[in-house]
Amino acid sequence: MRLKASKLRENIYRILDQVLETGVPVEIERRGKLLKIVCEEPPSRIERLTPRDYLRAAPEDLVHLDWSGEWRP
Repeated sequence: MRLKASKLRENIYRILDQVLETGVPVEIERRGKLLKIVCEEPPSRIERLTPRDYLRAAPEDLVHLDWSGEWRP
């Protein structure tokens, strides 16, 4: 993302938090040159995953599930 210095000044804390959360650097244009705000340690891929509700049953039900009747000898 590329911003002017005045836009950075308006939303500096939001932009800094966004860089910390996503790990995506922000470029600031100042006097015809580019400055970058970069997180030193980008967040891990696991931390960036969005939680999803794929499991439609209680986890305990899956642990005690018996498939032995479905197997063929």
